[in-house]
Amino acid sequence: MARLKIGLFLAAMLLMVTPAEAGLDKFTQTISVTGQGKAAAPPDMAVIQTGVITQRATATEALSANNEAMGKILSVLKKHEVAPKDVQTSRFNVSPAYKRDERGRRQPEIVGYRVTNQVQVKVRNLPDLGKVLDALVRAGSNEVSGVSFGIVDPTGVLNEARKRAIADARSRAELYAQAAGVGVGKVLAISEQSIQLPRPKLLGRSFAQDSVSAVPVATGEQEFHATIHMIFALEDKQ
Repeated sequence: MARLKIGLFLAAMLLMVTPAEAGLDKFTQTISVTGQGKAAAPPDMAVIQTGVITQRATATEALSANNEAMGKILSVLKKHEVAPKDVQTSRFNVSPAYKRDERGRRQPEIVGYRVTNQVQVKVRNLPDLGKVLDALVRAGSNEVSGVSFGIVDPTGVLNEARKRAIADARSRAELYAQAAGVGVGKVLAISEQSIQLPRPKLLGRSFAQDSVSAVPVATGEQEFHATIHMIFALEDKQ
């Protein structure tokens, strides 16, 4: 009962606060705008999707050959100082391989078995990426489905995009207010609408074992976008 009385007392006190005491006028005019901001920085890491596809007459033979090739790949990664925590199996599949006719249509006859083993590898020493890719292919990787770049800690770049979005929102508010013959007052509300992260870009799909002598890599920049919604009070010009 005592708690109920305290709750009712606090509710009554809140109702007694007037709009003026809260810093707002009952008829406060506002302007609502959305600002866009972006910031970019060079990546400092890469993620590789790589693996081995083997096909043999039996599933056991295909798996044995695949295991041997994957062992070589893991050894290469260790040689290039890729930490075990940065190597993770992302796909493993054993499936029958069917006979194809002259038009490429699948026939019901099974002619062998295919084993696919793919790992996701994080390369934190970005200058070494080209060498890692070259070494992986030479070690037996016949499937590289993509390479994406990223930033280990994107907080600083994201915050810069947010600041620019806020500045853009204020600039728009001042433009509209000036055209309307009024001034921009204090900020009444700020909300983050969205954050757009860079999309992974594919480097390629598969390579023959002897087709790569060196892998040139262009890292480019990682671009982040922020959208901020803001509400400002409007003031009459003196």
